[in-house]
Amino acid sequence: MTKLRLVLGDQLNAAHPWFRQPDPDAVVIMMEVRSETDSVVHHAQKVLAIFAAMRAFARALRSAGHRVHYLRIGDAENRQAFGANLDWLAARYRARALERMEADEWRVERLLEEAAAQLGLPTIVVDAAHFVCARAPLAEAFAQRVPRLEIFYRDLRRRHRILLDEQGKPVGGRWNFDAENRARWPGTPPAPAWPWAATDLSSLWQEILAAGVRTLGSPSAEALAWPLTRAQARAGLRAFVEQALPSFGRFQDAMSWDEPLLFHSALSFALNTKMLHPREVIDAALHAFAAGRIDIAACEGFVRQILGWREYIRGVYWGRMPDYARINALAAHRPLPRWYWSGETGMACLRAAIGQSLRLAYAHHIQRLMLTGNFALLAGCDPDAVDAWYLGIYIDAFEWVEMPNTRGMSLYADGGLVASKPYAASASYIGRQSDYCKRCRYDPRRRHGASACPFNALYWAFLVRHETELGANPRMAMPYRSWQRLGEDEREATLGHARTLLDRLDDL
Repeated sequence: MTKLRLVLGDQLNAAHPWFRQPDPDAVVIMMEVRSETDSVVHHAQKVLAIFAAMRAFARALRSAGHRVHYLRIGDAENRQAFGANLDWLAARYRARALERMEADEWRVERLLEEAAAQLGLPTIVVDAAHFVCARAPLAEAFAQRVPRLEIFYRDLRRRHRILLDEQGKPVGGRWNFDAENRARWPGTPPAPAWPWAATDLSSLWQEILAAGVRTLGSPSAEALAWPLTRAQARAGLRAFVEQALPSFGRFQDAMSWDEPLLFHSALSFALNTKMLHPREVIDAALHAFAAGRIDIAACEGFVRQILGWREYIRGVYWGRMPDYARINALAAHRPLPRWYWSGETGMACLRAAIGQSLRLAYAHHIQRLMLTGNFALLAGCDPDAVDAWYLGIYIDAFEWVEMPNTRGMSLYADGGLVASKPYAASASYIGRQSDYCKRCRYDPRRRHGASACPFNALYWAFLVRHETELGANPRMAMPYRSWQRLGEDEREATLGHARTLLDRLDDL
């Protein structure tokens, strides 16, 4: 009995049970389709990297003896949608069953359910064999109640015996070393080089262009420096643990004009396409700690991102969809400023973060949260527009991981399901964590006036605008007290300047 086994572009898991040995009755189906490239406008490097990684994975499967039918974006027989392609492929192979892995995105899961129903074949849906937590129980738990991250993270540490001593207590005497991980980078130690060599994908780029796929950002098709195979991803993991992880903890919240990566791993693309398993990434950090090559703050901070945050936001996503995609607790409706697509703004921090994103399809988590996300929050930008921008511009962005970070962490659009307070900040935070302000035409010390940093007036106007929703939050008590301590004339001048800024966001 011939069965079709569908593998998506974010399911490149060589360790999946399907691939332990070739199944003569199975045909692995992989396809590049416009229904996915066109779901939002994606970064050129994202489309290139996913297609190139898919093609490399298909070659590896064939070399291992698996039967593979691969549809390229420009193939004449490609119907450019999952359902339409599965329909004719089932007829071609006289298939008697369809097998697929759980899709990570709600939209794709619904599309595949509809395609299977239309196909009319017996369908088996299996686990993607990637995440630490199984999806169904995780979604059920988060549908009932979203726990705080710290509680969820400690529970996973206990359950998987990670960074615990023989008595089950946290190694180092504390669960969380976040307080040690907020230093500004002074320029030393030097940041490691980008971990991957360039690959020439210019011929693939011509295929993408010929197919009419619309993209944003720089393609860098002749020098795409992202991991496209599991071997390359593992090499990047080794380089990170050896060269960057020793300094990651202390400087994980730092930002630099000259070093876009600093000590971050940039492994999220390999993780989110499943070339790497989260447990092997965690274990690499644990082994480095056990060998004395990194301290507890670096190890715990990194483990918390992978074991805690990554699994946590997946729980939020699957527990709260599809309603989560429509939530807008702060009634934010402004469009994104046009410079989100060009980086052409006088604000040095946003010029750096957005310019880097357009150039590399990457920014680290503080650049996303406290620069592009923070500004969109303060300006009251529509969560739908911000969602589409984040999902499109970043190479590692898939909806399950992007949306809770955007609506929950960055925009507080879920009303506090994810974050206990909005991650709103003025220029003082940016100045503490980066060197951007030194290169800026705006003055981070001023709240109003033509030279004042826009973050300042917008920050205070945001607090005033949302005092009904936020005023009773104990974590917001200090900034509200600080606002009241300002003189009436100062408050009015600040709010007046904020109104001027909101009327001319495109020109900042």
